[in-house]
Amino acid sequence: MKKYIIFSLLSFFMTVSYAQIDRSKQPKPGPAPKINLKEPVRFELNNGLKVMVVENHKLPRVSMQLTLDNPPILQGDKAGVSDLTSSLLGKGSKSIPKDDFYEEVDFLGANINIGDQSAFASCLSKYFPRILELMADAALNPNFTQEEFDKEKDKLITGIKSEEKDVSAIANRVQLALAYGKNHPYGEMTTEETVNNVSLQDVEQYYRNNFVPANAYLVVLGDVELDKVKELVTTYFTPWSKATPPSFSYTKPTDAQYTQINFVDMPNAVQSEVSVQNITNLKMKDEDYLDALLANRILGGGSQARLFKNLREDKGYTYGSYSSIRDNKYSLMRFSAFAQVRNAVTDSSVVQILEEIDKMVNEPVTDEELKNAKAKYSGSFVMALEKPETIANYALNIETEDLPKDFYKTYLERIEAVTITDVQKAAQKHLSTDNIRIVVTGKGSEVLENLEKVEFKGKAVPTLFYDVYATKTEKPDYEADAPEGITVEAILEKYIAAIGGKEKLEGVSSYAMLAEAEMQGMKLELEMKKTTKDQFMQDVKVMGNSMQKQVLDGDKGYMVAQGQRKDLSPEEVTRIKEESAAFPELNYLSAGNITLEGVEPVSGKKAYKLKITDKKSSFYDMETGLKLQEVNTEEVQGQQMMNTLEYSDYKEVSGIKFPFKLSQTMGPQNFEFIVKEIKVNEGVSASDFE
Repeated sequence: MKKYIIFSLLSFFMTVSYAQIDRSKQPKPGPAPKINLKEPVRFELNNGLKVMVVENHKLPRVSMQLTLDNPPILQGDKAGVSDLTSSLLGKGSKSIPKDDFYEEVDFLGANINIGDQSAFASCLSKYFPRILELMADAALNPNFTQEEFDKEKDKLITGIKSEEKDVSAIANRVQLALAYGKNHPYGEMTTEETVNNVSLQDVEQYYRNNFVPANAYLVVLGDVELDKVKELVTTYFTPWSKATPPSFSYTKPTDAQYTQINFVDMPNAVQSEVSVQNITNLKMKDEDYLDALLANRILGGGSQARLFKNLREDKGYTYGSYSSIRDNKYSLMRFSAFAQVRNAVTDSSVVQILEEIDKMVNEPVTDEELKNAKAKYSGSFVMALEKPETIANYALNIETEDLPKDFYKTYLERIEAVTITDVQKAAQKHLSTDNIRIVVTGKGSEVLENLEKVEFKGKAVPTLFYDVYATKTEKPDYEADAPEGITVEAILEKYIAAIGGKEKLEGVSSYAMLAEAEMQGMKLELEMKKTTKDQFMQDVKVMGNSMQKQVLDGDKGYMVAQGQRKDLSPEEVTRIKEESAAFPELNYLSAGNITLEGVEPVSGKKAYKLKITDKKSSFYDMETGLKLQEVNTEEVQGQQMMNTLEYSDYKEVSGIKFPFKLSQTMGPQNFEFIVKEIKVNEGVSASDFE
């Protein structure tokens, strides 16, 4: 009976309790949780190095992060010296050769990276004393040698050359140069010329001037004891001579005088790079810092943001459109909204991005948008707390950005407290639609006509023209007609005569070519063989290993890619036959379907454009007659991709001129092949096409 009464009472209370809960309404969120971050213990050496130690004994690991909080460094006519300094640091020290240094670090299962303004190391806690010693030795006593300098300089120049036709790389450097000015550290350009100005002595001087302890912070995090850290740091870093970095004066970034389009012509572009940008002044310690981050998140912070939904999901102009706002205590910075869009919709994309920014400034965001943005930031913040390097960065930010000690402890509370009004005020302060700079890098012959018709707020947006180095230039002339009387046959005959004459070319039954290129520090080899019997072999090797091979022997053939062989389809056989001709212009003379499209600039020269097929065009120098470029349009994974091959540095072999420099660009990839050997009527056998 007693049990029955008890069960009845429980049932009654549960029923009453359930009845008082309205399940149709979402529960109200509780207060934002407090974040408990362990406070680092601080001490300072006499030379100015500030050290922070955070003990965490959960795992037997330690990380060390050295940061030089120096103002931006202007490199001037020796731009590239910082890159070279970074690449030479961390290769041993004056007391430990590079190979021995690498071997010991690997043996201990550790990691050490050193840059021109930083150093980082991580290891098991039992190896902490030795790894700290190695990091300090390599950072403070670098072994700069002429041999290593020459290697790294060659790599840097090779990288610069590989970006000569890279639309994204050029777009990025022009956007920065126009935003900050070329006499600002964030806008100056590293070129082959500036790198060639740098000597080993310049690297040594740059290091002595800027790798100094005045603004240096060392954060040690992990399974360590404070007293031991203090002892080791004092031992290994006290020899670091006390010094302060030099001060620089440079141009102050400013917005454009009026809203304008800055256009950079890239004839090989298959899509346009669009960046709508303005200058802003945002620091982490500002009261509206989090407001600005949330405004940017709502506008262009991911797949749930307005730009993405508009340009991708609604319009289908791009695979993604985003925005970014940057903070910096030393300099004014750049807000930008950007996208890579199809040529045909470049002008429409510009208008849509401008309208989304304008809407962000002039209209309040919705409750749902703000709620989602807060959730995203809060989630990212909590997830980041699991990483030890995050704690180190937070401790460093509090020191270097002059933040309140509880900046991160109250982070979630302050995120939650941001209102719709706060977001709109931040957008009005940091985003602009009045003096905004729209930088478009793309194929002018396809996009410029409509781009020059763009209007915003009822006014035409003027277009100014810049070259790939952000220097003002004239509008490209895409309407140039070929001189009267010039025919396809005349252009082809001039080319044939320029390289040796019809009789010489018809006397060639085969030729073999060997060329080399650099790819991320590795050697890329290209071997090609052709005959007049519809035989063709092309083999691309990386470090001596075949990566891609095509073979054609009459009406059959195959291709091999990464070890997988595939027979050529009839369509592929036909296409490769067209490419396999030793001198295809001999065949073009009788083709009858080739048309003269006009005159276009190619590498600073005026060239006749011949349309060979719907997917292929060739360009011939108006002055010399030599072929300058071929452009093929291919479909790759449903996307139109332009493959550009430039010819230069013609040299004579067996009475015929061949290009000894082949620059190939496909999408973001750019390879510069230097021909090492060409053999005419020798070096080719039937076995090459088996």
